[in-house]
Amino acid sequence: MTSLNDEDLSQLQQEVQRLLGRCMLQLQQYERLIKVLVAHHSLSGTIHDLEQIRTARIDGTARKTLGSLVGELISSYVVADEIRPPEDAMIESPEAPGGFAMHMSVRLPVTDFARVECELRELVDLRNNLVHHFIDQHNIESADGCRGAQDALVTAYRRIDQHLAQLRDWAEDMQNVRQAAAAAMQSQAFRDGFINGVSSDGTVNWFAAGIVSALREAFEALVCDGWAPLAEAEKWITARHPEQLPTKYGCQSWRQVVHEAPDLELRYFVIDGERSAFYRPQKTPSSKLH
Repeated sequence: MTSLNDEDLSQLQQEVQRLLGRCMLQLQQYERLIKVLVAHHSLSGTIHDLEQIRTARIDGTARKTLGSLVGELISSYVVADEIRPPEDAMIESPEAPGGFAMHMSVRLPVTDFARVECELRELVDLRNNLVHHFIDQHNIESADGCRGAQDALVTAYRRIDQHLAQLRDWAEDMQNVRQAAAAAMQSQAFRDGFINGVSSDGTVNWFAAGIVSALREAFEALVCDGWAPLAEAEKWITARHPEQLPTKYGCQSWRQVVHEAPDLELRYFVIDGERSAFYRPQKTPSSKLH
């Protein structure tokens, strides 16, 4: 009889382990998906740095706990009453006129928001209890304790699964918005306006102009004694960014581009008896030297 009882208890314990493992797998799926929502629902910065910023946000969520992720989700992505982007999603500084900001949120009535917030906090507590306190709360050395643990795990799994289904709905909505935004960003009008800084009426936002960004890259590669030769920069850019041409920005020459860009400075030096154009970025664009 003792041997049979031990075998029965072992089977009960194995079932507890199976159910606990099932809950852990669901929680891991939940944590992976909530990291995606937190990392991708908001993005802001200068247009040419967005990819690096997006990568940094993804890396940042990788080290956050579920409690931190839920806290960020309900303070930024899931909102009550009105959609109000957080301060870090706003770009108002005149020092970054080439900035871009996108913020997606789920808007809920106040009562629904309070309920969802409470349920998400309870999910965090549920996760912590399963990970840290489950053995303390259930005596799995007895048959009755194992049965009680199984009932608790079945209930926990249902709760986790409901939360995961809700999170998947939010993720699907966000993905649909992102796809629509991506389609709009593929248009020539978007590329001209936000990537190249050229509006539909031909006005150029020189701070956001792609050709100015290319000139800055070339400067870093060619700089010597604080200046870069403009003729060499033209060759460097033509090889790497052939689509960036002065005519796209209403200019007849590269010198005119530098002249028009408020954050670039043009100066002529005599080298080996020849007058050559050099340029450099200005930290605080104000007056221009020629």
